[in-house]
Amino acid sequence: MWQWFNNVKPARPLRSKGLPLLLVTLLATGGCASTKKAENAAPEDPWEGFNRKVFAFNDVLDRYALKPVAKGYRTVTPDPVETGVGNFFSNLGEVRTALNSLLQGKPANAGLATSRFLINSTVGIGGLLDYATLMEITADKEDFGQTLAVWGWQDSRYLVLPLLGPSTLRDTTGLPADMTSYPLYYVDDDAVRLSLTALNVIDIRAGLLDQEALIRGDRYRFIRDAYLQSRQFEVSDGELGDDPFASETFEFDDSDFEDAGFED
Repeated sequence: MWQWFNNVKPARPLRSKGLPLLLVTLLATGGCASTKKAENAAPEDPWEGFNRKVFAFNDVLDRYALKPVAKGYRTVTPDPVETGVGNFFSNLGEVRTALNSLLQGKPANAGLATSRFLINSTVGIGGLLDYATLMEITADKEDFGQTLAVWGWQDSRYLVLPLLGPSTLRDTTGLPADMTSYPLYYVDDDAVRLSLTALNVIDIRAGLLDQEALIRGDRYRFIRDAYLQSRQFEVSDGELGDDPFASETFEFDDSDFEDAGFED
């Protein structure tokens, strides 16, 4: 779901999938979840009954714990500081993007992600400032779920994970690789690692607060469909596919434009 919110351009940029889909939960979890079974289950969501129960569980955690903390964080944190925190965690995600770009056979994107990481980690004071974007150096975010799709696992069943929120069987399979390719994983000090992880979660959740108003109708289905469409958009690198009418050829002759053809 948070991938979808990336596409709709929230008030401030969301970072990469650095902290696995935990923040997806936050919006995926935000709101009441209907427990009734869909009469016509979507083929990509064969486990809808189970998923809705997990969705409801996540919602309780978000509503009474994470969301209030995120609101407090936004209230007391100056905008420049909040932006810097987001930049810092986004910069760490460039490592994952570079590695997965290489695995997908995209050396150009890997080079851009590496350049972004080096520039922002040095000139950008550890990633707090996003000088790379100011220099118009941008890279498509990549993770191991997208890598598996490029390797052939195109279609996958929708799955809602406890705490982690919307995913698919394919993306869930890629989570261990995603976590081990994120630099925070290698911080030895448990207190520091957990504190930074918690800050990342809260910061991303705060960035999603304004987006909840976009949800309409059945929250579960809205978030599911948005997540799946966003993931497909990311896997295809934004390509929408061929225009079904582009291959059609239309031939006309003079008789098609005669006045008789327009008579009642």
